[in-house]
Amino acid sequence: MIGQSARPLAPVAVDRRNFIRLAGASAAGWFALGASPDRVRVVASLIGLPLGDPLTNRSAPESATSRLSALIQGMTERGWVEGVNVRYETRSSFGGPAQQEAAIREILALKPDVILTSSTIETAALTAATKTIPIVFATANDPVGNGFVESLARPGGNVTGFTNSTAEMGGKWLQLLREAAPAIERVGVLFNPETAPRAGRFFLDSIESEAASTGVTVTPVPINDATGIDQTIRGYAGAPAGGMIALVDSFLVINRRAIVTAAAQHRVPAIYPFHYFIDVGGLMSYGASLEVRSADYVDLILRGTRAGDLPVQSPRKYELLINRKAADALGLKLPATLLARADEIRE
Repeated sequence: MIGQSARPLAPVAVDRRNFIRLAGASAAGWFALGASPDRVRVVASLIGLPLGDPLTNRSAPESATSRLSALIQGMTERGWVEGVNVRYETRSSFGGPAQQEAAIREILALKPDVILTSSTIETAALTAATKTIPIVFATANDPVGNGFVESLARPGGNVTGFTNSTAEMGGKWLQLLREAAPAIERVGVLFNPETAPRAGRFFLDSIESEAASTGVTVTPVPINDATGIDQTIRGYAGAPAGGMIALVDSFLVINRRAIVTAAAQHRVPAIYPFHYFIDVGGLMSYGASLEVRSADYVDLILRGTRAGDLPVQSPRKYELLINRKAADALGLKLPATLLARADEIRE
C-alpha cells in the first residue's frame, strides 16, 4: 500500500550544483559559439492534441494550466520575451499519419533552434526525422527502451527530456482506486493500443501484479474509436463492483470529456493519470506534475548546452487530486486518510 504518502517514486534529477554549472557553461557558450543574443530563436512544438483543444488554445480557460502556457511563462521568467527574442510555433499531428508527416515537414522547414514534443508518439516520429535539431520531450515513457536516448544519465545525440511515470505507476493507481472505492472487485484498464505505451502493457504488468495480491480481477478495455467510448464504458459497467483505470494515453486525453461523462453516467469510479481529467469532472487523478519542467532545458539549449549532455529527468513531484462532488455523485464515502494525502480537493 502507499501508506501516508502519495509520492512513491524517487526522481532522477539534476542536482542544483550541476544545474548551476550547466547554466553557467551555457551562458559562456552563448558567446563562444558566436551566437547573437538579439537573434529571435524559434521554439517549435509538436503536439498530439488538435489545435482547437482547450489545452492548446491559449485563449481558452483550460489553457492556463497547459504545458505550452507553462513553458512560455517559464521562458519569460528566464528572459525570453515572445516576439522579442523568441518565437513559438506549434503544429499538431492529430488526424493520422498524413497529418503527422505534414506537421513534421512544416516544423523542419522553420529551422527551429529546439523542438518540444508532447508525447512518446511525437518524439518517435521526430527522432526519425532529424538527428541534428535538439529535441526535448515534455513527457515520454521508457525513453531508453524506445531508443530516444542511450541512457537516462547520458542521453547522447540530440534528444533529452522528461519521463512522466514508471511502469510501477499502474499498481499505485489501483491502490488509490481501491482506497476510494473499497468495494470494487473488478478493474477495467482503458487505453488505445495504438497510442498507449507498449500498446498498454507498459502499465498492465504492475496493475495485474497488484490485483493478484488483492483479489481484484483485471480486464483490459482497449478502444481506438472515439464514437465507441460511451458504449465501451457502458458495457464494462454492466457487471457489479467495477472500477476503471485510464492509462497515460494521448487518445484518452483528447477524448477526456467524453470518457469522464460516460464514467459518471454509468457510475464507474475511475482514476486518471493527469489533472486534465479532473478539470472536466473526473473522480480522481494521480500523476506527475508536468507543467513547469520544460523551460529549464529549452533555456539551457538555447544558450548553448547540447541536448545530449542534459540527463533525462523523472518527475520531481506526484500529485493526487480528488473531486469530492464526483465522489458524492457516485455514493463514495472517501476515507479521511485518503483526503488528507490529497494535494488538491475539488468541491
